[in-house]
Amino acid sequence: MFNEQGERAVTTNHIAARLDMSPGNLYYHFRNKQQIIAELFGLYEGQVDAYLRVPEGRALTIEDKAHYLESIFAGLWEYRFLLRDLEHLLACDEALAQRYRIFSRRCVQSGKRIYQGLVDAGILCATRTDPEMLAVNSWLLMTGWVSFLCTTILDSPDQPLTPELLKRGVYQVVAQEQGLLTEAARPAVEAMLKDYFAPLS
Repeated sequence: MFNEQGERAVTTNHIAARLDMSPGNLYYHFRNKQQIIAELFGLYEGQVDAYLRVPEGRALTIEDKAHYLESIFAGLWEYRFLLRDLEHLLACDEALAQRYRIFSRRCVQSGKRIYQGLVDAGILCATRTDPEMLAVNSWLLMTGWVSFLCTTILDSPDQPLTPELLKRGVYQVVAQEQGLLTEAARPAVEAMLKDYFAPLS
Protein backbone atom coordinates (compact mmCIF):
# COMPACT_ATOMS: atom_id res chain seq x y z
CA MET A 1 0.00 0.00 0.00
CA PHE A 2 2.84 2.40 0.82
CA ASN A 3 4.47 1.59 -2.53
CA GLU A 4 1.27 1.98 -4.52
CA GLN A 5 -0.27 5.01 -2.82
CA GLY A 6 2.60 6.71 -1.00
CA GLU A 7 3.13 6.40 2.75
CA ARG A 8 1.42 9.71 3.58
CA ALA A 9 -1.84 8.64 1.91
CA VAL A 10 -2.09 5.40 3.90
CA THR A 11 -3.44 5.47 7.46
CA THR A 12 -3.53 2.75 10.08
CA ASN A 13 -7.27 2.50 9.42
CA HIS A 14 -6.53 1.76 5.76
CA ILE A 15 -4.01 -0.90 6.80
CA ALA A 16 -6.44 -2.50 9.24
CA ALA A 17 -9.15 -2.58 6.57
CA ARG A 18 -6.79 -4.22 4.06
CA LEU A 19 -5.93 -6.85 6.68
CA ASP A 20 -9.63 -7.32 7.50
CA MET A 21 -9.08 -6.54 11.17
CA SER A 22 -10.22 -3.84 13.55
CA PRO A 23 -7.95 -0.81 14.15
CA GLY A 24 -7.79 -1.84 17.80
CA ASN A 25 -6.43 -5.25 16.86
CA LEU A 26 -3.78 -3.61 14.67
CA TYR A 27 -2.82 -1.29 17.56
CA TYR A 28 -2.24 -4.40 19.69
CA HIS A 29 0.69 -5.22 17.38
CA PHE A 30 1.79 -1.71 16.35
CA ARG A 31 1.05 1.42 18.38
CA ASN A 32 1.25 3.69 15.33
CA LYS A 33 2.26 3.88 11.69
CA GLN A 34 5.84 4.82 12.59
CA GLN A 35 6.29 1.41 14.20
CA ILE A 36 5.10 -0.30 11.02
CA ILE A 37 7.53 1.77 8.96
CA ALA A 38 10.36 0.95 11.37
CA GLU A 39 9.57 -2.76 11.02
CA LEU A 40 9.62 -2.50 7.22
CA PHE A 41 12.89 -0.58 7.37
CA GLY A 42 14.35 -3.40 9.45
CA LEU A 43 13.46 -5.87 6.70
CA TYR A 44 15.03 -3.61 4.06
CA GLU A 45 18.13 -3.11 6.20
CA GLY A 46 18.58 -6.85 6.65
CA GLN A 47 18.15 -7.47 2.92
CA VAL A 48 20.74 -4.86 1.95
CA ASP A 49 23.23 -6.02 4.59
CA ALA A 50 22.88 -9.59 3.31
CA TYR A 51 23.84 -8.79 -0.28
CA LEU A 52 26.47 -6.08 0.25
CA ARG A 53 29.15 -8.57 1.19
CA VAL A 54 32.43 -9.56 -0.39
CA PRO A 55 32.77 -13.35 -0.63
CA GLU A 56 35.45 -14.86 1.58
CA GLY A 57 38.27 -17.00 0.25
CA ARG A 58 37.91 -16.10 -3.42
CA ALA A 59 38.03 -13.16 -5.80
CA LEU A 60 34.93 -11.34 -6.98
CA THR A 61 33.58 -12.37 -10.39
CA ILE A 62 31.38 -10.85 -13.07
CA GLU A 63 28.62 -13.17 -11.77
CA ASP A 64 28.99 -11.57 -8.33
CA LYS A 65 28.60 -8.17 -9.94
CA ALA A 66 25.40 -9.32 -11.66
CA HIS A 67 24.10 -10.59 -8.31
CA TYR A 68 24.80 -7.22 -6.67
CA LEU A 69 22.91 -5.45 -9.45
CA GLU A 70 19.89 -7.76 -9.28
CA SER A 71 19.77 -7.41 -5.50
CA ILE A 72 19.98 -3.61 -5.71
CA PHE A 73 17.13 -3.58 -8.20
CA ALA A 74 14.99 -5.91 -6.04
CA GLY A 75 15.49 -3.67 -3.01
CA LEU A 76 14.72 -0.51 -4.95
CA TRP A 77 11.48 -2.01 -6.21
CA GLU A 78 10.28 -3.78 -3.07
CA TYR A 79 10.90 -0.80 -0.74
CA ARG A 80 10.48 2.10 -3.13
CA PHE A 81 8.22 3.98 -0.71
CA LEU A 82 11.13 4.27 1.77
CA LEU A 83 13.34 5.87 -0.85
CA ARG A 84 10.62 8.09 -2.27
CA ASP A 85 9.74 9.65 1.09
CA LEU A 86 13.02 9.11 2.93
CA GLU A 87 13.60 12.63 4.22
CA HIS A 88 10.01 12.93 5.46
CA LEU A 89 10.08 9.52 7.16
CA LEU A 90 13.33 10.27 8.97
CA ALA A 91 12.14 13.71 10.04
CA CYS A 92 9.10 12.10 11.68
CA ASP A 93 11.02 9.51 13.69
CA GLU A 94 14.35 10.40 15.34
CA ALA A 95 15.03 6.78 16.35
CA LEU A 96 14.59 5.68 12.74
CA ALA A 97 16.79 8.56 11.57
CA GLN A 98 19.58 7.41 13.87
CA ARG A 99 19.22 3.81 12.65
CA TYR A 100 19.33 5.03 9.07
CA ARG A 101 22.50 7.07 9.61
CA ILE A 102 24.32 4.03 10.97
CA PHE A 103 22.92 1.84 8.18
CA SER A 104 23.86 4.33 5.47
CA ARG A 105 27.45 4.68 6.70
CA ARG A 106 27.74 0.91 6.91
CA CYS A 107 26.49 0.53 3.33
CA VAL A 108 29.05 3.03 2.03
CA GLN A 109 31.82 1.09 3.77
CA SER A 110 30.49 -2.18 2.31
CA GLY A 111 30.39 -0.57 -1.12
CA LYS A 112 33.98 0.54 -0.72
CA ARG A 113 35.03 -3.05 0.05
CA ILE A 114 33.12 -4.31 -2.98
CA TYR A 115 34.77 -1.81 -5.30
CA GLN A 116 38.17 -2.69 -3.88
CA GLY A 117 37.29 -6.33 -4.52
CA LEU A 118 36.47 -5.50 -8.14
CA VAL A 119 39.89 -3.86 -8.44
CA ASP A 120 41.61 -6.85 -6.84
CA ALA A 121 39.77 -9.20 -9.22
CA GLY A 122 40.99 -7.27 -12.27
CA ILE A 123 37.51 -6.05 -13.24
CA LEU A 124 38.26 -2.38 -12.52
CA CYS A 125 41.59 -0.70 -13.28
CA ALA A 126 43.66 -0.21 -10.12
CA THR A 127 45.33 3.03 -11.22
CA ARG A 128 42.11 4.82 -12.17
CA THR A 129 39.67 3.55 -9.55
CA ASP A 130 38.86 5.28 -6.27
CA PRO A 131 36.73 2.75 -4.31
CA GLU A 132 35.52 5.29 -1.75
CA MET A 133 34.40 7.78 -4.38
CA LEU A 134 32.54 5.07 -6.30
CA ALA A 135 30.91 3.78 -3.11
CA VAL A 136 29.65 7.25 -2.15
CA ASN A 137 28.43 8.03 -5.68
CA SER A 138 26.69 4.65 -5.96
CA TRP A 139 24.94 5.10 -2.62
CA LEU A 140 23.76 8.57 -3.66
CA LEU A 141 22.45 7.18 -6.93
CA MET A 142 20.66 4.24 -5.32
CA THR A 143 19.06 6.18 -2.49
CA GLY A 144 18.21 9.23 -4.60
CA TRP A 145 17.01 7.50 -7.75
CA VAL A 146 13.35 7.09 -6.78
CA SER A 147 13.15 10.73 -5.68
CA PHE A 148 14.75 11.81 -8.96
CA LEU A 149 12.17 9.87 -10.95
CA CYS A 150 9.26 11.28 -8.92
CA THR A 151 10.44 14.91 -9.06
CA THR A 152 12.02 15.08 -12.51
CA ILE A 153 10.90 12.30 -14.85
CA LEU A 154 7.29 11.45 -13.95
CA ASP A 155 4.78 14.03 -15.13
CA SER A 156 2.45 13.80 -12.11
CA PRO A 157 2.34 12.26 -8.61
CA ASP A 158 -0.29 9.81 -9.89
CA GLN A 159 1.97 8.40 -12.59
CA PRO A 160 3.29 5.06 -11.33
CA LEU A 161 6.89 4.05 -11.04
CA THR A 162 7.78 1.11 -13.25
CA PRO A 163 10.37 -1.66 -12.87
CA GLU A 164 11.98 -0.43 -16.08
CA LEU A 165 12.59 3.04 -14.67
CA LEU A 166 14.08 1.58 -11.50
CA LYS A 167 16.32 -0.69 -13.55
CA ARG A 168 17.65 2.44 -15.22
CA GLY A 169 18.93 3.45 -11.78
CA VAL A 170 21.05 0.30 -11.68
CA TYR A 171 22.32 1.20 -15.16
CA GLN A 172 23.42 4.59 -13.84
CA VAL A 173 25.45 2.90 -11.09
CA VAL A 174 27.27 0.67 -13.58
CA ALA A 175 27.68 3.38 -16.22
CA GLN A 176 29.95 5.41 -13.93
CA GLU A 177 32.47 2.54 -14.15
CA GLN A 178 32.75 2.45 -17.95
CA GLY A 179 36.03 4.35 -18.08
CA LEU A 180 37.48 2.23 -15.27
CA LEU A 181 36.92 -1.26 -16.72
CA THR A 182 39.83 -3.46 -17.64
CA GLU A 183 39.80 -4.72 -21.21
CA ALA A 184 39.23 -8.29 -20.04
CA ALA A 185 36.07 -7.31 -18.14
CA ARG A 186 34.68 -4.77 -20.60
CA PRO A 187 32.61 -7.09 -22.88
CA ALA A 188 30.71 -8.73 -19.99
CA VAL A 189 30.03 -5.48 -18.14
CA GLU A 190 28.93 -3.67 -21.30
CA ALA A 191 26.48 -6.53 -21.94
CA MET A 192 25.05 -5.90 -18.46
CA LEU A 193 24.68 -2.22 -19.27
CA LYS A 194 22.52 -3.08 -22.26
CA ASP A 195 20.30 -5.25 -20.07
CA TYR A 196 19.71 -2.45 -17.57
CA PHE A 197 19.25 0.44 -19.96
CA ALA A 198 15.77 1.95 -20.24
CA PRO A 199 14.84 5.32 -21.75
CA LEU A 200 13.83 7.97 -19.23
CA SER A 201 11.23 9.59 -21.45
